[in-house]
Amino acid sequence: MTDSPEDLAAALDATGYLADDGLATAGFLALRMGRPLFCEGEPGTGKTSLALALATALDRPLVRLQCHEGIDAAQALYEWDFPRQLLHLRALEAAGGGQLDVEAAERSLYTERFLLARPLLQALITAPCVLLIDEIDRADDEFEAFLLQLLDEYAVAIPEFGEIRADQPPLVVLTSNRTREVHDALKRRCLYHWLEHPDLVREVAILRRRIPRISEDLARQIAEAVHRLREMDLLKPPGVAESLDWARALFTLQRDELDAATAARTLGAVLKYSEDLDRVRAKLDALFA
Repeated sequence: MTDSPEDLAAALDATGYLADDGLATAGFLALRMGRPLFCEGEPGTGKTSLALALATALDRPLVRLQCHEGIDAAQALYEWDFPRQLLHLRALEAAGGGQLDVEAAERSLYTERFLLARPLLQALITAPCVLLIDEIDRADDEFEAFLLQLLDEYAVAIPEFGEIRADQPPLVVLTSNRTREVHDALKRRCLYHWLEHPDLVREVAILRRRIPRISEDLARQIAEAVHRLREMDLLKPPGVAESLDWARALFTLQRDELDAATAARTLGAVLKYSEDLDRVRAKLDALFA
C-alpha cells in the first residue's frame, strides 16, 4: 500500500530507484489525484527509470510510447489489420460460393479481432497500468493537441468500432528533455517535477544499490569524477545511466580504484561524443590530481 509519499519512496527504494522527497511526493500526488506526472530535466536524470520503477513498485504493467518526430495518432493509438481483413473477406467470399453479404461482411471486419492496439489504446484497455509517454518534446504540436483530449477523458472513439474507455485511468508519466518547450495546455493537465542530477551522496547510494558488489570507495570515486565531468563544458554531460555504465565497466575489469590511467581506458562508458572525449583526455591529470 502507498498511503503516503514515504510509503511510495520506500516502494521505489525496494526496486532500486532512490527518489528524493520532492519526487516521491509528486509521484504520490499523481497516483492519488489521478493526474499525469510531467517529468522534465536533463538526459540521464532518471525520468524514464522512474516510470519503470513505478510500474514495478505498484505491481502494474508498463505501457511505453516512445515519441519521435512525425509520430501521429495512428502510430500511437490504433490501426486496423488490413492484411488479415483482406484474408477474412476472401474466406467469406469462398465460403459463400462467390456471393458476399456486403453489410454482414463489413460488420465482421471492424471487430476487436482485427484491431491493432498501439500503446495509448493498450493503456486504456489494460488499466490500471503505468503509461510512459517518453520524450514528448520530440513530438510535434499536432500530437500534443491529440493527447489533450485523451488525458482529459481517458477514452477514445473509434468510428468503426465504438468508444473505448479506461475502467481505471492509468498512471501517466510524461518525460521531456526540454529540446523544445511543451505547450502550457498540456502542462496544465499535469503535475510537474523537474529532475536534477543527484547530489554526491545520493549518486554513491544509487551506484551501490544498483551494483551491490562495488566497494564504497570506488563508488565514491566514480561519483566524484562524474560530478567533475558535469561541471565541464561538454556536449553531453554524463547522467546516472553513464555513471552506472562506468561502474559496471570498472567492476568488469576488476578495478578497485579509478585513477587517470584507468579513466583514459574506460571513458567510452561515460562519454558519448568524440569532442567530449578529446576535451576530457586533455585534462585527465588535473581531474584526478
